[in-house]
This record gives sequence, structure tokens and C-alpha cells, in this order.
Amino acid sequence: MIQERLTRLRDKMEAADVDCCLIPTSDDHDSEYVSGFFTVRRFFSGFTGSAGTLVVTGKEAALFTDGRYFIQARKQLAGTGIKLMEMGEPDVPTLKEYLEEQIKEGQNLGFDGKVVQAGEAAEYEEILQKKQGKVIWDFEPAEGIWQDRPSLPHAPVFRLEECYSGESLADKLKRVRQEMEKEKADVHIITSLDDIAWLFNLRGSDIDHCPVFLAYAVIRMDEVLLFADKREFGEVVFADEVKGYLEENGVTLLPYQDFYRYVASMDGIRALVCKGRMNYRTDRLLEGRLEVVDRINPTTVMKAVKNQTEMENLRKAHLKDGVAVTRFMYWLKTNIGKLPMTEITAGRYLEQLRKEQEHFIEPSFETICAYGANGAIVHYSAKEENCAVIEPKGFLMVDSGGHYLEGSTDITRTFVMGEITKEMKEHFTLVLQAMLHLRSTRFLYGCKGLNLDIRAREVFWERGLDYKHGTGHGVGYLLNVHEGPNSFRWKQIPGGVESAVLEEGMVTTDEPGIYIEGSHGIRTENELLCRKGEKNGYGQFMYFEDLTWVPIDLDGVDVSLLSEKERTQLNDYHKIVFEKLNPYFTNEELEWLKEATREV
Repeated sequence: MIQERLTRLRDKMEAADVDCCLIPTSDDHDSEYVSGFFTVRRFFSGFTGSAGTLVVTGKEAALFTDGRYFIQARKQLAGTGIKLMEMGEPDVPTLKEYLEEQIKEGQNLGFDGKVVQAGEAAEYEEILQKKQGKVIWDFEPAEGIWQDRPSLPHAPVFRLEECYSGESLADKLKRVRQEMEKEKADVHIITSLDDIAWLFNLRGSDIDHCPVFLAYAVIRMDEVLLFADKREFGEVVFADEVKGYLEENGVTLLPYQDFYRYVASMDGIRALVCKGRMNYRTDRLLEGRLEVVDRINPTTVMKAVKNQTEMENLRKAHLKDGVAVTRFMYWLKTNIGKLPMTEITAGRYLEQLRKEQEHFIEPSFETICAYGANGAIVHYSAKEENCAVIEPKGFLMVDSGGHYLEGSTDITRTFVMGEITKEMKEHFTLVLQAMLHLRSTRFLYGCKGLNLDIRAREVFWERGLDYKHGTGHGVGYLLNVHEGPNSFRWKQIPGGVESAVLEEGMVTTDEPGIYIEGSHGIRTENELLCRKGEKNGYGQFMYFEDLTWVPIDLDGVDVSLLSEKERTQLNDYHKIVFEKLNPYFTNEELEWLKEATREV
């Protein structure tokens, strides 16, 4: 099937004078996760991971993806003829290097400019100029080939009340306009969905597990335009109550499909944009007619720094989530070998426990419930037809989260289901040590995640081990579970912006892991809230407050490997876990909780 689709694509390329076709994983808004309409790369490759770029020429095809997906991609690309490019590995060219190698003198590169970042497209333009070729940026690979393509999503939009957001739309607009004044900008164009949802205090569900809605926004000093009305697609997305709220705040609601026409009418003004989040089609419409200021969207940093209301709400959300996950842990540990369990049924049970919590909306991402060797696939997704049966041995790794009105959660726990080897116990303990080291870090203000990542990786590197993903990512407030610009990683992503100074109010995950292909995978993840600590002659010291309160499975810990300091940290953490959770547990569950949080 994949080979047939690629054959049809190559025929279309030949007809359009396209020698090399590039298909990224994105939508018109540079979203990490996309709705079904935009899964073009998946359609042509069969690879279902959330990150990857497919390159197709007349003779070959290659898929570029990162270390989270190497194992998965090898399996899904088998038999397709598509070559896997393991990004970051020795002797593997970068995407740009590969394009320079594949595109010959006078040849052309084609892609859909609506789903390629403006900054990336500029690099492709440079390559084609050297090759005396051209970029055909209005080439849509799926058009005419994907017959049963899903339609554009248009789910209802709801307002996030100020008791949850902590700041009004009017105040947020005021802050954005202050940033515009600094840049002497007449207009600010926002195309990224998470920024728009945060700014307008609105949420939707146009993308699974991401409470956003398809929209564009244009902010001027005297007006605000929101291109989000989907009535032309047959749905009433904005209820009268939400429309009234927008009108009260001076927001004009316009048809979603009118955005490009409006941008094409703008002329002779200074525009603030973020080319790192804006697509190439928009960039081309602005080129030569507007003076452009290219910088990170002001809202990106604003929403990453949670206000006092959001911070307090997040503590409530994580407590509720902690109750659900801990109850899930109890169910696993007391029923393994007694009740039939699969990765699918276990994941559904955990979701049901979350649904019992007040103000739960939906999972914050597709649950990763991976048993045994499947745990080595970093972003594993169990399927009904081939999921593993959970047995009373080995590890079950569960990475999951929830969206609540009080915020979003993301937690990973690896559970010992029975007998494990000495090596597995050592690996479990190393992951625990790494997580404890990072969460306990004290640092001076001005540090970035690039500075602190070594706190987690050191225990691995000392033994010649590592994990092929960042140690942590920012988390949105009832928004995208992956949110920049804060993160923990030891090297900068090319073209990435996730290297921000850690500010009070930023939430970042702490999730080291180890993955042994064919055997097991282990990850332990807590969310950390950055806080201000002591200020003295050396400067402002910072620390992390735990948001996640769920026991670490002590059955996997080799206590002899822990230092006295690490034992104290683990015991102190478990003491607070018990104090916070015990009011919600009774009888056998409570007795189990006491044992699960015992001192070691």
C-alpha cells in the first residue's frame, strides 16, 4: 500500500516538475500533534510517530526522526522501501545535508508551504539557489491521491474562566501591546494555536489531547481579529456566550478561511511575527510589503510563566491526578496474576480512574502503557490487535496525563509486576537517582535547562549509558503537554527555541529513562515548578517544587546503590506523598499506601 502511494506521488511530482518532495509532520500552525486531516506524512510512510520528515525523490525515499522513535520506525518502515534516517547518530546526515546531496543541479524541491516553518523554508531556498533550482512551495502531496482524507476539525470552543486562567483577556492584550510598542510594531500576527488559546482564554478540541482550536489572530493597537469561525464548514463553533465574551473585549470574529486573504491585503506597516512558528505561505504573503520583526511570540514566554492562580490550581490538579495514578498502582500490584490484564485494559482502567476526578476533561496525550520489551520503545502506542498481556514478572511502564480545568499533568511510573533481574533493578535505581538529583538542584537565576541537564545524566554517563531524549519539557496550563521555551536537555535542537532562562512559575518535567531493546524500558517522571529561593550577595537562588505526588515502586530499588543523601530524598518524598494522599484512601488501600511509601 505504501509503495503504491509513493508511486502515485512520484507521478504527481513528475507532472509538477518536482524532483524532490518534502513532507513534514505539521499543520498550518506548526503544531507538534495534528488532526487527521494533516497526517500526510503518516499516509505516505505508514510511520505513526509524532515527529518525522519524509523526503521522496524519483528513486528513493527517506524518513528522518529522532531517538524516541528509532525502534518504532524500524518496525513500521519495514517493507516500504523507505530508508530510516536516525537523526543525531554518527554518519547520519542532517535533513539539510541530505537535501543538498539528493537535489542535483537545476532540480526543484516541492512542499506545501502551509505546513513548513518560514525559517526552515528559508534554508531550503538557500540550497536550491546553490543548485540553480527553485522551491515550489504550493505543492500539496496528498491532493488528488488521498481520497478518503479526514475533513478539517471544527469542535466547539469554550471559555476558560478567570478563576482558572488567573488573568483576563484585556490584561493579556495589554501586555502583548506593550511588547509591540517595544518593537515599534503596528501589528502582531499569531498563527500558533497554543499561543492563541492562552491569549484569548479559550479552549477547544480540534486536535486530540490538545485543548486548542484552529485559528489565526491579528493584534493591532486599536483592534483584535480572530480568524476562527467555522460556519462555512457546517458547524457552530462559537456559542453565543463565547461570542458575547469576545465582543465585550473588542475582538472581531472572522471566518477561519479568510486569514490569507486578509494578510495579502496588509501593506506598508511594521509587523511582529515569529518565523519559527509561522508557516512559509504566510511569510511569502508578507515579504516585500511589510517590515517584519522576527522574534519569539511574546505570549510564548508569558504562558510558560504560570501566575499565582495557575500555580495554586496546578497543585490541586496534580493532587487529583496523584490519587488516580496511585489507586491505579494499588490495583496493578494487588491484582497482577489474579485478573487478566493487557496494555490496553490497564490503560483504560487508569483513564477511568482519572474520569472519576472532578473537572477532568480528557487525557493530556495518548497513554503509553508498555509492558516488557515494549517499554524500550520510548513513545510506544499499544494497539488492540497486538497489545501485550501483562504477566506477574518484569516491568510495566506507564506514561500518562490528564487535562483538568485546574491544569495539565504528565507523569511516568515504572511498576514492578513480579520477578526482575539484578540488571533491571540496577537500571531502575539509576533512573531514580537521576530523577532525584535533578529535582533537588539549587541554582542561581540565569540558568537554563542546558545548564542543569547534567544533573540527571551524570549517573548514566559515569557508566557509559544514556537515553536518546531530553530530560524534560515544559508543560502548558490546560494546553499542550509539550510547551516551550523551557526544557532540560544537554544540547540545543537546531533551530529550536527551547533554551530559556528558568523563571519562577515555569513547569518542567524531570523524566530520565533507560531503554534496552528487546528487554525493558524504565522511565520515572515528576513535574517540577520553578520557584525563587534565597537571595543573597551571590544572587537569586532558585529551586524546584514537586507537583507530582505518586509513590515510586520500591520493589525496583536496590537500596545498596543509594547514597545516604539519596535515601533521605526518597524517604522525604514518600513521607509527603503519604501525607497528601492518605485522606483519600481507606482500609486495605490505606494499609497498602503506608507500605508503598515506607522508609528505606
